[in-house]
Amino acid sequence: MTSVKEQEAIKKLMAFLQEWDSARKVARSRILDNFIKSNHGKTGPELELEFSQGASLFLARLTAWLRMIYMYGTCLGKLLKSIGIFLSAASGHRYLMEFLEIGGVLTLLEILGLSHLKEEDQRESVKLLQLVANAGRKYKELICESYGVQSIAEFLATSRSAEAQEEAQLLLESLGHGNPKYQNQVYKGLVAVLPCTSPRAQQLSLQTLRVMQDVVGEAPGSVAEPLLSVLRSRHLEVQYEDPALLCLREPMLVYIQQAAAAKAIGILAKESAEVAEELIQLKVVHSLMVAVGNQDHVDSQRQASISLEYFVRTFPFVEEHMRMAVGDTLFQLFMDSPETWYTKMDSFHAEILASNRVDIPKEMERLQPTEETSSGVN
Repeated sequence: MTSVKEQEAIKKLMAFLQEWDSARKVARSRILDNFIKSNHGKTGPELELEFSQGASLFLARLTAWLRMIYMYGTCLGKLLKSIGIFLSAASGHRYLMEFLEIGGVLTLLEILGLSHLKEEDQRESVKLLQLVANAGRKYKELICESYGVQSIAEFLATSRSAEAQEEAQLLLESLGHGNPKYQNQVYKGLVAVLPCTSPRAQQLSLQTLRVMQDVVGEAPGSVAEPLLSVLRSRHLEVQYEDPALLCLREPMLVYIQQAAAAKAIGILAKESAEVAEELIQLKVVHSLMVAVGNQDHVDSQRQASISLEYFVRTFPFVEEHMRMAVGDTLFQLFMDSPETWYTKMDSFHAEILASNRVDIPKEMERLQPTEETSSGVN
């Protein structure tokens, strides 16, 4: 049986919940003020003690009211701060789970997209999303799976409040780390912010891109045009962030061109044996081997390997020269699986390819394709 003290605590809780249920907007606003003032920084066990082990009952009411009124902004900031007390409570993981189960993440993201709401209220929404993201990888993935990156990036780009923009930046930075499944999505979301009209948003995006670069590794080609666009900015704070990223631009573009050229060479060679022979005379085998040795760009290695395979299997003389240049072991790895060859080579192998001196003489009679392959060429 429960003690008299426990019974009194339960009666107090029920009276509080009944007061909330029957209260109108003004009265609920007052209740939220008192809750925030009295419970800020409390742990999960302390909240349970405050609510006689029924804190989840009040949280459920808060989240239910949030879903009802978030589009209108009624007491929204106070409501989000109150929910934040539960989500930030040490040893209060159960509150986070209860919030997520009712679709809390989607509601918070929708708040970011409502331009008529106060930005200070939207900033509170971002803070709650930070609490969710900081809870671990699976929660970061949940936000990303809910199209969160796009919503947060758009909020960063369109927000007029420096404080709100900084909170959005922190959230994107959190989503970009310890989240390998979606880190490229976050990177692209930050790139999408660069063409916006807010210098502060551009600066924050560039800062985060610079931090994320080591995580992402090779920058995608999509970053080049937006980066060139920000170069025209007259704002010094934006220009200050460019140098570290711009140093990636030129080699990255060259590598993209290298991969495209390697692919085009293979296509042209397969369409015409005469073109293939002319390409061999232009030292294409040497160039393709150099590209395969470029460990700074995976796509260059792959495309060059695929094109190189055609020349090796079509022209016996090419096969002979390549085998002599790289050795039997490395050559056999290539023949076994040209498309994934580069994944099996180490830096020593890559150096052999990158520094190869293959120079096939202009002896056309020796370069005739094998009967098997030449019969398939139109």
